[in-house]
Amino acid sequence: MKLSTAFLMLAPAAAFTPGANFNRGVSPLSMATEAATETKAFAKLPASVKPGVVTGQALVDLLDHAKEAGFAIPGVNVVGHSSINSCMEAAKKYGGPIIVTFSKGGGFFIAGKAADDTDDQASIAGCVSAAKHVHEVAALYGVPVILHTDHCQKAWLPWMDGLVKANEEFYKEKGYPLFSSHMLDLSEEPLEENIGICKEYMEKFAKLDILLEFELGVTGGEEDGVDNTDIDNDRLYTQPEEVWYAYEQLSQVPNAAFTCAASFGNVHGVYAPGNVDLQPVILHNTQKYFAEKLGDGNDKAMKFVFHGGSGSSVKDIQYAIEAGVIKMNIDTDTQWAFWDGIRAYEAKHHDYLQGQIGNPDGDDKPNKKYYDPRMSLRAAEESMAARLCKAAEDLKCVNVLN
Repeated sequence: MKLSTAFLMLAPAAAFTPGANFNRGVSPLSMATEAATETKAFAKLPASVKPGVVTGQALVDLLDHAKEAGFAIPGVNVVGHSSINSCMEAAKKYGGPIIVTFSKGGGFFIAGKAADDTDDQASIAGCVSAAKHVHEVAALYGVPVILHTDHCQKAWLPWMDGLVKANEEFYKEKGYPLFSSHMLDLSEEPLEENIGICKEYMEKFAKLDILLEFELGVTGGEEDGVDNTDIDNDRLYTQPEEVWYAYEQLSQVPNAAFTCAASFGNVHGVYAPGNVDLQPVILHNTQKYFAEKLGDGNDKAMKFVFHGGSGSSVKDIQYAIEAGVIKMNIDTDTQWAFWDGIRAYEAKHHDYLQGQIGNPDGDDKPNKKYYDPRMSLRAAEESMAARLCKAAEDLKCVNVLN
């Protein structure tokens, strides 16, 4: 269970003016909010939000709406087209947006484990190719899709540099970025160094209409090459003052938009009850701290992200939503659901999967229609999509489009 929090913080007008940045390009999504008479694609969502990949101002509008309407969007780690398509299928079924998330390891797997990953070239290419796949097909599912990349620690910054280059090339051609947002996880570095590096990347992202997600505090456990199993417990809890420092620094970047993953006892994976001491009240306390600092009367100034969520109780999830959570990441639970679909398929058709020819219907009967890879993969997709529909219910993200 990875239960890290994050929130989108809109900087003061001088630092973050959506009209100055996210409406700058020629993207139809970016221009949508300028047309007051535009026909809405979704009755319950802002006019800027359309079926397909959501970036720039449309993304900000969508997250603003989620906070006000009281729902959070599932953010799902994927490792191939089957898991990507499961996400979009689930969103179509539950009637809401979805966040498709790529990791460095996931990108490498998508490119192929035999590919040359010197200088992270396969990890970069896999993420880029998969993102382009989503751009091509997302609108066919009729739902809003956010493209995000997960934890990028300091040693992996060359991977992020490759993704930035891909965004620049895509933006130059299309007028909007390839990815909606990227995460930098420099939480193991000193606070000043963490935010200093994030600020450098925020300057690059702001020019491309990309949101930055950064992390304060450390998420325990292990996931996809990030191992914090032996971390000091004190580092599992982020203080509001640390978040405020980051906010002030990043707000100095013109047109900046960013989210913050603030730890509150988070641990990757799924553990028995009582083994993880979660403190989601940190979300509420940070909201109060920012309300006092900003003095604008807004008791939910930040949009939080439950950065993870596998194995979380519905009580914790919905308590976090009350504090302005607009996204919850899921990985472990969907990994299990994908495998469980394959397991159930094999159990059901076991006697037809023991050879190419020969089954209970006859020794000369072919089994091709059972061992066709599409059959077991489709079972996995359906199982994963069903699990995501359950997650959407917990997040109050069902039937939020129309």
